[in-house]
Amino acid sequence: MTKTVIALLGSPILDGNTASLLDEAIRGVEEEGVRVEKIEVAHMDVLPCMEFFQCKESDTCLIQDEMTEVFRKFRKMDGLIVATPVMTMGVPGRLKSFIDRFQVFYMAKYHRGEPFISRERRKERKMLFISIAGMNVPNVFDGVRMTMQAFGEIIDCPLWAEVLQNDMDTVQDITTRPEVMEAAYREGRELGQLLR
Repeated sequence: MTKTVIALLGSPILDGNTASLLDEAIRGVEEEGVRVEKIEVAHMDVLPCMEFFQCKESDTCLIQDEMTEVFRKFRKMDGLIVATPVMTMGVPGRLKSFIDRFQVFYMAKYHRGEPFISRERRKERKMLFISIAGMNVPNVFDGVRMTMQAFGEIIDCPLWAEVLQNDMDTVQDITTRPEVMEAAYREGRELGQLLR
């Protein structure tokens, strides 16, 4: 059966620097024969978590929107790539709202003790994290990294590798950093190899 990776674009700019890095990672994964589905999070019609807590006792969210299908896909996927810029030392709002909706997974795993992903499948699932930041300051990626680590634990797809580039206010164009583009491709390809 063909393996599947979901690739989340956290930037609203569909042809910007973050998207360019994500596309390189996708290219690497696909060259290993793994199917990739790209989701442009900022352009989805998704509400934030409203804390109705139906998910405490149910596998479903009370809010019926595009996330219903996303939850199904996340239960079946074999790997995940998340690509996002840093915004105010964290992830952009739309991506954060998307991640917060995974309370459905959180409640199943931690509240009911019935995780959607088995221990065996968790060992196989991996997350590649790609991020850029405008500022050239220490710890600029700490906030987004902590969010991704928590997200990976909740959905049983642990953070496995990352490609990071700070100082984008100076760099401007990620294609002028071929070593970073190559790193995204290389990590994508390795992810594909591990999942085959």
